Amino acid sequence: MRRFFVWSALAALIGLLLAGGGYWGYWNFYARFQPVLIDRNQAEIQKLLDEASWVSGGGGGVPLYIVGYRDSVAMQRFEREEIPKLRAGGVEARIIVFARADREGLTQSTAAERATVAELWLTRDWSLYQRWTATPSRQWTAAGIPMADGNLARLAVVDAGRDFVDRLSVLVGDAGLQVRYPLILWRDRDGFLKACACSDARSWAFIRDDLDAPDRVPRDAPPVAEVPAADPAVPALPYPDPQIPPGQAPDGTAVVDPAVPAQPRPAPEAKKDEESTFF
Repeated sequence: MRRFFVWSALAALIGLLLAGGGYWGYWNFYARFQPVLIDRNQAEIQKLLDEASWVSGGGGGVPLYIVGYRDSVAMQRFEREEIPKLRAGGVEARIIVFARADREGLTQSTAAERATVAELWLTRDWSLYQRWTATPSRQWTAAGIPMADGNLARLAVVDAGRDFVDRLSVLVGDAGLQVRYPLILWRDRDGFLKACACSDARSWAFIRDDLDAPDRVPRDAPPVAEVPAADPAVPALPYPDPQIPPGQAPDGTAVVDPAVPAQPRPAPEAKKDEESTFF
């Protein structure tokens, strides 16, 4: 009988270890990458997303919000690899960028980054975002963009972006999500709001499954229409080329605005009679 109890206890212990190992494997390799269902504060979160100044290249009628900062490697990779797939599935990726605040005396953003973030929040210029992200951060000088440092209005815009992120982090944290970037939010087929701290690529497949986006985009697939970029030959306001004087094209010729009618030249004054007039 004693031997029976010993073997029974040993079998129970082995069973508990197997069950624990199975649960750990399920959580470590699958469950922890699943998105979180936002069942609280949905209205406030949606209001924050609607009021934020996101930028988008178009792509569809289903919005998906991507929140992150410029030097996030995971965010850059997500934009490069996943946004084409999402667009093919009719999803519009709306990108919200912010400049990280200083932390423990360490500067986490540059003056050029803060200036660009403020400009994006004010203008929502997709072509500016494309130029910014296509340029290495060390080489980006924000030429032609007003600096945010020393400008109370633009610095307030930068701070508003940080406040937005802080408040959003608290709200999604109430749903049990530990915030990492990119932070991605969307609504599933049933209209429920979901969020993902998608710093790990293993979580991206859940988003595609939720939104019926393909896992691959064929090379011969027709491109999804994007917001047209500005003509590089003509400087687009509010980013004029400081090397080109106002009213002059890059090739040196004068620029004539067709919307402004040409003003007639004043008639020359009549030549005065040099002879004296006698009365």
